[in-house]
Amino acid sequence: MKALCWQGKKKVTVETVNDPTILNPEDAIVKITLTAICGSDLHLYDGYIPTMEPGDILGHEFMGEVVEVGPKVTRLKRGDRVVVPFTISCGKCSYCQNGLWSLCDNSNPNAWMAEKLYGFSPAGLFGYSHMLGGYAGGQAQYARVPFADVGPIKVPEGLRDDQVLFLSDIFPTGFMAADVCNIKEGHVVAIWGCGPVGQFAIRSAFMLGAERVITIDCVPERIALARKANAEIIRDDETEDVVEVLKQMTGGRGPDACIDCVGMEAHGHDLVSAYDTTKQRMKIAFDRPKALRQAIQACGKGGTVSIPGVYGGFLDKVPFGAAFNKALTFKMGQTHMQRYMQPLLSRIQQGEIDPSFVITHRLTLDDAPNAYRTFRDKEDQCIKVVMDPWADGSSRAMA
Repeated sequence: MKALCWQGKKKVTVETVNDPTILNPEDAIVKITLTAICGSDLHLYDGYIPTMEPGDILGHEFMGEVVEVGPKVTRLKRGDRVVVPFTISCGKCSYCQNGLWSLCDNSNPNAWMAEKLYGFSPAGLFGYSHMLGGYAGGQAQYARVPFADVGPIKVPEGLRDDQVLFLSDIFPTGFMAADVCNIKEGHVVAIWGCGPVGQFAIRSAFMLGAERVITIDCVPERIALARKANAEIIRDDETEDVVEVLKQMTGGRGPDACIDCVGMEAHGHDLVSAYDTTKQRMKIAFDRPKALRQAIQACGKGGTVSIPGVYGGFLDKVPFGAAFNKALTFKMGQTHMQRYMQPLLSRIQQGEIDPSFVITHRLTLDDAPNAYRTFRDKEDQCIKVVMDPWADGSSRAMA
């Protein structure tokens, strides 16, 4: 089969590799019909996530058709159309039983690697380093899906692939980011980053009752898409003090909740951002936490800071004194996918949202190496790339 393989920092290639096979009686094999590039994949592409090895198959946002099941799989059968969550969960450990699906105790065979860095291991993830399981990802023609009765959800007739694909990650991720903010009537929510997760966080915050959503970004096409959802905009490339502007926009109170959808590769135009970039390039620091610093400083007293943006290690110059003295609540982590996939599928079926709005580029798997660069560098008005692993040649089209 064809698959996109990581070969080193800023180098990915399409290769012919062996088809996956059933390794465990609870596995399924899925023929992938649509897959996507996620902002989190860029952390791998840029070389900031450890324990990647040349030849690793990338991708964790995918869906397709079940073509084979193990003898213990009872919920799925051949021919079922499914969306596969990016987290891998056993469904039986205490964390899964308590709805903390992304903290599964049994799905990371390399838990010892994560424990060295984090103390404990989260769930295994598709296509996201050996530290998080070493699982082959979904930017390929086929994928092996462990614990197949627990993760994938069936897609009802009448829904297009591109309507449901993002149930694999970014729609539930954006929704959970808003959900954990305990949004109440009249609340103001500030969101850093209008990329794909940020776009879903904006819409989710409104779904959950926010009165206002204020977004912080500087990319014109992302800002335009946020405005379509009635978000207010702060352009951080034109604003010297985002925190002060947010105070002014909220009558001096600050937002009731702040959501960092940027994560470890935040960009900036000041000396602190240059300091972060230098330390990261010298491997003195893992992350560039400018957005997180601003979110903590801007958040109103007693508010919530929600962090769906990925962080990899130790953070520098985080204003924790501000967090303590304002009694802030922090909510973060990989998405508890099984908590959200079915309810959000229902919202799609009811016509409340069509997640395909975020797609700007429809490509083939062969286009992936160039698409990674385009997506990372925010060129060609690129917001979200989806790929058909079975299409031949370039099939680029603006949505």
